[in-house]
Amino acid sequence: MATSSRFPPIPATELSSAADFDFALPAERIAHAPARPRDAARLLHVAANGLHDRIVRDLPSLLRPGDLLIANDTRVIPAQLSARRGNARIGLTLDRPLADGTWHALARNARRLRVGDTVTVDGSEVLSADVVSRDEDGGVALRFKLDGEAFAAALNAAGALALPPYISRPEGPTAADASDYQTIFARNEGAVAAPTAGLHFTPELLAALAAGGVQRETITLHVGAGTFLPLRHEDIAQHRIHAERGLITAASAARINAARAAGHRLVAVGTTTLRLLETAVDEAGVIHPFAGETSIFLRPGHRFRSADLLLTNFHLPRSTLFMLVCAFAGTERMRAAYGHAIEAGYRFYSYGDASLLTR
Repeated sequence: MATSSRFPPIPATELSSAADFDFALPAERIAHAPARPRDAARLLHVAANGLHDRIVRDLPSLLRPGDLLIANDTRVIPAQLSARRGNARIGLTLDRPLADGTWHALARNARRLRVGDTVTVDGSEVLSADVVSRDEDGGVALRFKLDGEAFAAALNAAGALALPPYISRPEGPTAADASDYQTIFARNEGAVAAPTAGLHFTPELLAALAAGGVQRETITLHVGAGTFLPLRHEDIAQHRIHAERGLITAASAARINAARAAGHRLVAVGTTTLRLLETAVDEAGVIHPFAGETSIFLRPGHRFRSADLLLTNFHLPRSTLFMLVCAFAGTERMRAAYGHAIEAGYRFYSYGDASLLTR
């Protein structure tokens, strides 16, 4: 495979620098709205015998009877809040609930917040929280004065989707984004960002996959606000992934292991699914039930033991997700694949096209 001029030759290093995962991406390749219908998005099949241009609707012909498709069933919440502490304006993005009942949140103007302060959310007469603690990366722990269904109702009324910053929405998320940014698998509320590989699936595509004998399973990883944060260190070994909550039930683990034991392939829908599987897998390739937080950072050098195939979107330069796909499918293969995708006009990021990668 020829390497695109957008990807200079890899220096003779151990792929330890963020610069090793950089590439030139024209702004016009960034998708600001999804394909319609969703399964009409383009699909780059990165196979052992080369690169193949397809569409997502071709997926049933690329999988085998018995393959197990594993998707993330997290549901996106309206995590973006505008709040006040006195006269100070504070932007909040809820990240994840903590074990003590507080919420971890990323805060703009965090320097204006002190432990013990109370913030009041705009657009709500009942939604307010006390600042319990702060951390060095601009995060705060908030204890809201509502919980349960009352909290969920107030959040739905006052919050907005935390769309990725590369999706242009000068006036904020649109009514269409409320459905466009939610996958067909969404069941369990708690994600800040959508597991975007799942956005390509339609009822018709799922029916075609089932008719072809492809099995389906779901697990849960609540994608946190840390997914939007850039690398802060040139040395990638110093980067720390924000923790995210995950759940693999005993029943789901048993079905995944049964498929593998029967000789079938595991197909991870999205990097979030793959990260949770790699968190829960043991040295022998057995998936164990899991309930907790994971901050696993999958980069070249990692030995994968779970999924055989990965369906994923096209990711940002210098991002941990581009590092992940390089780790999964091989750095040279992915540099060639991304070079082809850019030249062929594939659409990148959350609302963009997809790729199917062979491990």
